[in-house]
Amino acid sequence: MAEFLSLKEAVSKYIHDGDTVAMEGFTHLIPVAAGHEVIRQEKRDLTLIRMTPDLVYDQMIGAGCAKKLIFSWGGNPGVGSLHRLRDAVEKNWPNKLEILEHSHAAMANAYEAGAAGLPLAVLRGYVGSDLPKVNPQIRFIECPFTGERLAAIPSIRPDVAVIHAQRADRQGNVLIEGIIGIQKEAVLAAKRSIVTVEEIVDDLGASVNACVLPSWVVSAIAEVPGGARPSYTLGYYDRDNAFYKDWDAIARDRDTFLAWLKHNVIEKGAAS
Repeated sequence: MAEFLSLKEAVSKYIHDGDTVAMEGFTHLIPVAAGHEVIRQEKRDLTLIRMTPDLVYDQMIGAGCAKKLIFSWGGNPGVGSLHRLRDAVEKNWPNKLEILEHSHAAMANAYEAGAAGLPLAVLRGYVGSDLPKVNPQIRFIECPFTGERLAAIPSIRPDVAVIHAQRADRQGNVLIEGIIGIQKEAVLAAKRSIVTVEEIVDDLGASVNACVLPSWVVSAIAEVPGGARPSYTLGYYDRDNAFYKDWDAIARDRDTFLAWLKHNVIEKGAAS
């Protein structure tokens, strides 16, 4: 059953050095506040999983939290590269970062397989792709029924899944609205999970066919208004497009990045 904790308590209790951590949210509901708390607590040697690593993973990588990244697309949406990610891969700063790249389809299938408790995901894909040459996790098998050659990859079963959502009720059930992405499967696939929410309410107000995570699949819930900024949360606030543009200049230079991190994440967290 989900327990209600502060974000600081939840990260301290459920994310440990060396863990495999999936922080999901597609376009909106990105768990940025949780990522910042991971930085403040100086978690190290994490294997980070995310279908679309963007600003929050750029910040966590630049802060030295990660040793490995498993992903299917990485960049600053609509702007360009993730400069802290590139610096880690190309120049080992602040430390060496191992990467494993997949396709979106493969990652989605791997999450679904993990949620189902399966050891691998099987899909039609990677035909004509060079990714199998650089990713040893991509293998090919023969269908025992048709003889068709299919791609196979390990299922994703993280130690911890972290997502952001609109609301949780006082029984610990969580409502996710808008673009769902792979959040539900990430939580179901993980050993432990942290969900940050905009608010805790008496009644979720869930509509027909709404995505509701029952309390028994969630480890901890933290009420964190604005927890997805600068991404958006449907029904609560819009995307801060200006910050995504500003991040390109902030992240290009190591000293500028470190100054931003100190002022906006470390010191801000200490003051709260």
